[in-house]
Amino acid sequence: MDKRFFSFLGLTKKSGNLVDGYNKCEEYIKRSIPKLFIMSKDLAENSREKFLRFCDNNNIPVIDGLDKEELGYAIGKSEIKIICVKDENMAEKLLQLSKSL
Repeated sequence: MDKRFFSFLGLTKKSGNLVDGYNKCEEYIKRSIPKLFIMSKDLAENSREKFLRFCDNNNIPVIDGLDKEELGYAIGKSEIKIICVKDENMAEKLLQLSKSL
C-alpha cells in the first residue's frame, strides 16, 4: 500500500483543510460544498447512502473502502470513518495518490 496517500492526508489535516467525523462532515455540508469525501469500509450503510447521495447530487468525488484505523492514524486519531476535504488542490492530489492504493 502506498504510504504517500496517508502522509498527504496528514498534511491536509495539519493545513486545516480536512473535516473528520460524521457530525462535523454533516455540519460542514450545511455551510459549504466539500471537494472530496473519503469513507472507510466500516461506515454504516445508512450514513454511506446519505453521503453518497449528497456527493452524486453535487458532483463530489469519493474515495471509498479504506481501513478506518489507517485513516485515523494518518490524521492522529485511533480510527475515523468519514472525512471531507475542503481544498480543491489537495482533493485532486489525494485522488491521484488514491489510484495506487
